[in-house]
Amino acid sequence: MSLGDDHQSSGGHGGMSGTRVRLPEEGGGHRRGGRSSSRSLVTVVGVVVLLIAAIAFANRGGDESDSSDAAADKPKTSSTAPSGTAPVQSGFAHDEQGAQSAAANYAVALGSDGMFNAARRHDIVKSIADPGAADRLQSGFDADYSAAFLKKIGLGEDGRAPSGSTFVNRTAPVGTKVTAFSDSAATVEVWCTGLFGLTGKNTTHPVTTSWFTVTMSLSWNGMDWKVLETSQKTGPTPVPGDNAVSSGEEMGKAVQEFGGFTYAR
Repeated sequence: MSLGDDHQSSGGHGGMSGTRVRLPEEGGGHRRGGRSSSRSLVTVVGVVVLLIAAIAFANRGGDESDSSDAAADKPKTSSTAPSGTAPVQSGFAHDEQGAQSAAANYAVALGSDGMFNAARRHDIVKSIADPGAADRLQSGFDADYSAAFLKKIGLGEDGRAPSGSTFVNRTAPVGTKVTAFSDSAATVEVWCTGLFGLTGKNTTHPVTTSWFTVTMSLSWNGMDWKVLETSQKTGPTPVPGDNAVSSGEEMGKAVQEFGGFTYAR
């Protein structure tokens, strides 16, 4: 469930490097006669021609067999897992921008499909929650993602989609705003859009979009920003565009091929 769904949580949501050719500068030093200038010009032109030839040869990359081998060794493209690997290893900066980055990333994590599986949900919340608030947040989310709720939206008790369907729940922050900040605490609003639903021919819960704002209360633990509490409200919501609605098959293919993000800023 996207953070923007009507189902509310009592807890919280989370070189072109290259060769520079420096030509001789005009002026400086004594001017020489025309013959010397001609020699200099010929020398410069010769250097440039040799440089172009060297670059062309390098770009050939060897004979055809070498090219074939290179093509064979080139990794094949593949879809990335929606969860991915968290890129932030050393904590967010201890300033307002760091607090905004933390809140945006935590909104992505707490608005992911991982929240619909108990084990993954516990890992997510544990990793981003302030230790003093972790138990309260876990209890709130466990109550929200009950077996009855999962069944209502067409998922199994483990959060899996029915055979032939793909479950979609992604949150994408659009912007952030700090409403309060101190050395030890911050309150950040994260404006988001989300995708939520099931793909497939016979689904009764097609993928829809929503807009919402998540408010996060964060604390600084000496090394990183952690979540104390979250809440959300609907909007701001823009006027829908005139894009044609994609089929369930097309949407499912897109979800499987376009991996989601684990971080936002």
